[in-house]
Amino acid sequence: MLLIRFLLISICILYIIRSLVRYLLPVLFESVVNKAQQQAQQQQRQSSKRPDGTIKVDYIPQGKRSTVPDSEGEFVDYEEVK
Repeated sequence: MLLIRFLLISICILYIIRSLVRYLLPVLFESVVNKAQQQAQQQQRQSSKRPDGTIKVDYIPQGKRSTVPDSEGEFVDYEEVK
């Protein structure tokens, strides 16, 4: 008797959860998609404010130091063909 009661309660709870998820999940996804669209539109508006012909550089890497001095030239690996 206890097992049947437990199963009935479990089935009812799972059915209620399934019904709620069926209606709440699409609303949640819709709000997430709307937020992403709004952010993309804001970024597009901000990037269009820059006048044409201007360049913005966010990061300038430091130059690599060569281990071979410039007076030595470049060495190219090659395979000998017989």
